[in-house]
Amino acid sequence: MADKLVEWSPMLSNLLLCAVSLSSAVQTAPVNRGVAAGFLLQALAAGLVAASPLSPGLWPDADPRAGAWVATVVGFPLLAFGFHWCTNGHLMCAGCFIHLLADARLKEEQATCPNCRCEISKSLCCRNLAVEKAVSELPSECGFCLQQFPRSLLERHQKEECQDRVTQCKYKRIGCPWQGPFHELTAHEADCTHPSKTGNELMEILDGMDQTHKKEMQLYNSIFNLLSFEKIGYTEVQFRPYRTDDFITRLYYETPRFTVLNQTWVLKARVNDSERNPNLSCKRTLSFQLILKSKTNSPMECSFLLLKGPYDDVKINPVIYHFVFTNENNETEYVPLPIIDSVECNKLLAAKNINLRLFIFQIQK
Repeated sequence: MADKLVEWSPMLSNLLLCAVSLSSAVQTAPVNRGVAAGFLLQALAAGLVAASPLSPGLWPDADPRAGAWVATVVGFPLLAFGFHWCTNGHLMCAGCFIHLLADARLKEEQATCPNCRCEISKSLCCRNLAVEKAVSELPSECGFCLQQFPRSLLERHQKEECQDRVTQCKYKRIGCPWQGPFHELTAHEADCTHPSKTGNELMEILDGMDQTHKKEMQLYNSIFNLLSFEKIGYTEVQFRPYRTDDFITRLYYETPRFTVLNQTWVLKARVNDSERNPNLSCKRTLSFQLILKSKTNSPMECSFLLLKGPYDDVKINPVIYHFVFTNENNETEYVPLPIIDSVECNKLLAAKNINLRLFIFQIQK
């Protein structure tokens, strides 16, 4: 019986794909006939592949997995972000959509669809729920055991059920570095040497782990200490894009002047440390500097940090910076905006303005 299920599972998955594609075609036909035609072609391909085991002469060289071609093209992580389509019905995954918008901002151009060159923006494009639904039902291959599962069940399988998923020894807490497939975990733990180590050996391992943990806690303790300062100020800042007047212009961002702690400030930011053509780079970073615009009677020692705005979903790790502002030295060096990766950076660059929250703590002596 189990062999029969394995034999018939490709056919069943392709029949399901055919049904979902037909349903998507019906739903999208009133909106865009071109997209509906694409769904009909996908349904036809899936139907032919599903019928090939019953009629070998219909498609003699058919690959039983050919109906799942979309699963090969569309990676699982993209499903979490959704799909967008332009006014002519061309599909883009959210990652590519955000990247196109960011590229257009960097080049100071209007973002266009890579297929038909019509204008695209967050207001002109919308998510295609029919495609998202269809993709969620497609079979996808587990990266550990290489078996196929419906895309909607793959994440649970990889985290909880797959016998080949990467796992760690339960004695990791006392320094065991072993990593391996789940089905080897029991045998490893039975032979693991860490439980039999002496107290002195374990103390050396635990001391190293304590040092790592201590560094992680220093940041949080520093923030708690800053919150006890007498003079604390914060504000929402909005970076707007500008370009230099040089022969070869460079892109930078700047905020309007704002007041914090009874002083006037400005923030500037640049992409890839003012690289000439950041749009040609796949890896993108942002750095910023804080500038004191008003005059001070005495040196002003401050700690400051930038965090995400109240309505943004960008991921920023807090980092505390320190500087002593004087009338002669009123600009900090450019320091990294601690964004997690280039995807998060593109989210900021794709927006018309970059909205963040600035905290300044004045150190009293």
